[in-house]
Amino acid sequence: MLIIGELINGMFKNVREAILNKDKQTIIDLAIKQIEAGANALDVNVGPLSKEPVTDMEWLVNTIQEKVNTRLCLDSTKPELIEAGLKLAKNKAIINSTTADVEKLNIVVPLALRYNASLIGLALNKKGVPQDKDRRLELAAEIVGFCEAENFPIKELYLDPIVLPINVAQAQSNIIFDSIKEFKLLSDPSPNTIIGLSNSSQGAKNRRIINKTYAIMSMLSGLDAAILDPLDKDLIDLIITSEIILNKQIYCDSFLEAYRKKAG
Repeated sequence: MLIIGELINGMFKNVREAILNKDKQTIIDLAIKQIEAGANALDVNVGPLSKEPVTDMEWLVNTIQEKVNTRLCLDSTKPELIEAGLKLAKNKAIINSTTADVEKLNIVVPLALRYNASLIGLALNKKGVPQDKDRRLELAAEIVGFCEAENFPIKELYLDPIVLPINVAQAQSNIIFDSIKEFKLLSDPSPNTIIGLSNSSQGAKNRRIINKTYAIMSMLSGLDAAILDPLDKDLIDLIITSEIILNKQIYCDSFLEAYRKKAG
């Protein structure tokens, strides 16, 4: 499974202060720790309070790449921020993200094609997050159809069914698991699926156990990728072990160490 580390995000106080003070070491340390823990890529988000978001995105990308050679997941609703990161990315980037709105797809899909980037598509539109599986599937199908019409390779598309916190939307969880299964049937080759794992436990107690359980149940439904906290060692160990049990990785007695070495 593609593991995208979530911790370089200006919504977190330490990252916000590092961006403001141009404190490279904090960002580099976060990047290295996430990769060493098992992340295959790093989410990069300047956060909502940045006064110079384009400059800050450029600084983050350049700072990370000084010491870490990995894929970056450029996270913003603003195309100019995404493109600023794409221009500097040394490895194949991931755009996070587009909605199913045609006006958004018309901007983001050509951007992904121009820079040979992967793309995360959210199963929502300007009306908000659907409350049922069928509407999620319709919006995902609209994204797939648009990408196919524009000759964007579906194998580079990651569809996100939009995880909601279980403490306020408990009934949505089964809808998410079913959506992951059904998204895979939308085309041949199938699109990938992805979730923002930490959303499942937002605002709840016992967040770590919720995240772990949600991750494993999503993987059983066919999940391909997740944005998560890779510094939760138990979570990563469970994901690695689940891939062995699901026959997605080759077993060896030191499979936990082998996975982390390969990821890093």
